[in-house]
Amino acid sequence: MDHLRTYRWLSLTALLLGAAACSTTPPPPPEAEYGEPVVVEGPLPYLGVHGLGIDPQGRLLAGSVVGQSLSLVDRESGAVSPFVGPPAGMADDVAFGPDGEVAWTAYLVGELRIRNAAGEIRTVASGLPGLNSLAYTEDGRLFATQVFMGDALYEIDRGGEQPPRKIIEGMGGLNGFEFGPDGHLYGPLWFKGEVVRVNVESGEMDTVADGFRIPAAVNFDGQGRLYVVDSATGELLRLQPGTAEKVRVARLKPSLDNLAIDKQAGLLYVSNMADNSIQEVDLADGRVRDLVRTRLAAPSGLAMVGDQLHIADTFAYRVMDTVSGDIREVGRMWASHLEYPLNAWADEQVVVLSSWATGTVQVFDRASGEMTHGFHDFQAPHDAVQLADGSLLVAELASGSLLRVSGEQGEQREAVVVALAGPAGMAFNADRSTLFVTTAGGSVWAVNPADWSKRRVRDGLAMPEGISVSAAGKLLVMEVGKQRLLEIDPVDGATRTLAKDLPVGLPALEGLPPTGVFNDVVEAANGDLFFTADRDAGLYRLPRR
Repeated sequence: MDHLRTYRWLSLTALLLGAAACSTTPPPPPEAEYGEPVVVEGPLPYLGVHGLGIDPQGRLLAGSVVGQSLSLVDRESGAVSPFVGPPAGMADDVAFGPDGEVAWTAYLVGELRIRNAAGEIRTVASGLPGLNSLAYTEDGRLFATQVFMGDALYEIDRGGEQPPRKIIEGMGGLNGFEFGPDGHLYGPLWFKGEVVRVNVESGEMDTVADGFRIPAAVNFDGQGRLYVVDSATGELLRLQPGTAEKVRVARLKPSLDNLAIDKQAGLLYVSNMADNSIQEVDLADGRVRDLVRTRLAAPSGLAMVGDQLHIADTFAYRVMDTVSGDIREVGRMWASHLEYPLNAWADEQVVVLSSWATGTVQVFDRASGEMTHGFHDFQAPHDAVQLADGSLLVAELASGSLLRVSGEQGEQREAVVVALAGPAGMAFNADRSTLFVTTAGGSVWAVNPADWSKRRVRDGLAMPEGISVSAAGKLLVMEVGKQRLLEIDPVDGATRTLAKDLPVGLPALEGLPPTGVFNDVVEAANGDLFFTADRDAGLYRLPRR
C-alpha cells in the first residue's frame, strides 16, 4: 500500500511538472532602457551655409536656407551666433544697403526681406520661388534674381509698395552677383559656365569670361579685380583686368557657394555648403584659414548596415563607423551625381537616397559608392526602399502613394498603395515580410508587400517621420511634432516614450512639404540608437543601458 501511495504521488508530481513545463513560455525580454542623448556631431552652426556678406561695421554674416537662419561669424575665432533665427532668417544671400538696412533672400518661400537699423523685419517682395542672389547699387537700388526655380533678374522696391520690375529672363542662372566700379552688374551664369556683365537699365548682357564648370559667385576687391568661385572644381579664380584670363588664387573643396571680400583688409571669405565651412583667403599671398568647418553639413535620413551608418547629409552622402566614430565622405553636391540627399535606405548591396527637394531617387553600389541608377520626376519622394525583386518602392508625400518603380530607366511606375496622408518614412521588418510606413497625417501603417494590403498600427501621432525596426521587432518612431522618440508594438500599437524634449522640429514652411530635413532614427548592433535632429542641427546617440 505504501508503495502504491508512493507511486501515485510520484506520478501526480510528474504529471504536474509536465503540465507546468508544457504551459510555461519563455519570459519576454526585458524592455530596453536608454540613457540621455549624447552628441555625436553638433549642434552644428547652421544646416548648410550659403550667402556671405560683410556689413559696414566689418561683421561677417552667413545665411542658411535649410537652417532658416542668418548668423554672425566672428572673423577671428570663427564663433557663430544668431542674427535672425528661424523661420524669418532663411537666407540664400545677404546684402547691405543704406540706413543700416540688411536684406536677404528667403529662397524656398520666394521672399525678399529687409531688416532696418531698429531690428524691424518686413517682406518687400514675395511670390518669386527660387529668389536667390541680391545686391545694392552704390545709390541704394536693390536687385535680385531667381535661380533654379526660375531664371530672371528683378529690381526690387525697397519700400515694398511697387511690384518687382523684371529686367531680363532666361539668362542661364544668374547667381551670386555684384555691381562693378563701372555701375554694371557682374555675375556668373550657373548653367552656362560664364561670367557676364548686365546693364540693368537696358537688360543688355555680354560675356566677360567663359570656360568655368559651375561658376557660383563673383565679387570685386578694393582694386577693382573680379574674383570667381567654381562650385564644381573648388577653385577661387581671379580674372585679369580687361581680359578673360584666369589666375587660380586658391584650390578649395567643391560645393563652394558664395564669397565676400573685405576690400580694405584684402581678405576674402568663401562658403561651402557641403561641410558648413567658411574659409578666409588672404588675397596678397593666397593663404587659406578655416574659420568654420564641420564633419557633417545637415544630417537627415539614416540607414544602418552592420557598424556602418549611412547618412543622407543634404549636401553630401557620408558614412560613419559607429565603433571608431570616423566619418567617410562618399560624395558631395556639384562634384558628383548627388542631388540633395534627404533620406537613406541601405542593405548589404545598395544604398538608396531620395530627395523631395529635387524629386529624385538615386541608387548607389554600397561597396564602391558609385551611382548605378538615378530616377527623376517624383512628387516629393520622402523615402525609398528596394524590394526583393530589385524594383524600388518610393513614398511620394505629395501624391499620398507608394509607387513601385521598375525598368532600366524607371519608366514603369505603379501606385501599389494609395490614400496615405503624406507617406514620409519606411522600414522593413527583419524578413521583409512587412513594410512599416509613417505618414505626416499622424499614422503608422503596416503594408504587406505580397498583396499591398495595409493595416493601421497606430494613429493620433504628431508628425511622425523617421522609422526603423529594432532587433526586438519593435518600431522606433521619431514623433517630431511632440519632440519625442517612441517605441511602438507592431501588432497592437502599444506605445512607450524612449526619449523626450528632443531638439527636432524646425518650423514648417507654407507651400512646402511639412518635413524638411528628415528626423530619423536607427538602431546600432550594440543596441544604441542614433538619430538626427534638425532644430539643433546634429547627429545624436541614445545609449542603451
